[in-house]
Amino acid sequence: MAHADASLVPSTITTKSQFWDHVYSQLESLLEGQRHWITNLANASSLIYNCLLAFPAYFGSGDRAVNWCGFYILPSLFPHPQFTTPTSSQPSVSRDKGNLLLGPFCGKPACQLINLQADKARGVCADAFIHGKTVIVRDVNTYPGHIACDGSTNSEIVCPLIYQGSDGPFVFGVLDLDCLALSGFDEDDQAGLEQIAKLIVRSCEW
Repeated sequence: MAHADASLVPSTITTKSQFWDHVYSQLESLLEGQRHWITNLANASSLIYNCLLAFPAYFGSGDRAVNWCGFYILPSLFPHPQFTTPTSSQPSVSRDKGNLLLGPFCGKPACQLINLQADKARGVCADAFIHGKTVIVRDVNTYPGHIACDGSTNSEIVCPLIYQGSDGPFVFGVLDLDCLALSGFDEDDQAGLEQIAKLIVRSCEW
């Protein structure tokens, strides 16, 4: 099967539960044999985004479309530059754990940094990261501190990426989806995306 065909959604899939099981299975196959997190997050965001576009029963490409799907990651995980030396007008990538840095995604250009500092943190991604729990926002326009990367977004879901280490769970990023419709996401989406987040975490070297 061609890699692009992984984003096809059979017409026999009619429920969200079936849909997320299908996406999980397709992603599991795509990630097999690859452990680099940038590569895997790139394919994961593309697969989720395009599968949602191909599932008109709940999302599709119309007024219920998911218009953004991607990741924000702690900057310390990003590779260090190998060929360039930063200058005063060209600052190096921040390794500050007080921010999340934009990672692989599908959709329009997005905010580059999410502030996590106690007195400045705001928005759905920051809240999901800090509390280590999925956040469903049925109307982003009423969410305190919402960061509007795209004014056409009306609802959002953010799942934390949690590594289960010997010292206990460690949150190092988030999976973020935006939708054009109000109440675009529900508990079925949460259950499906949380399983996908776990698959991504254990399929990569961090």
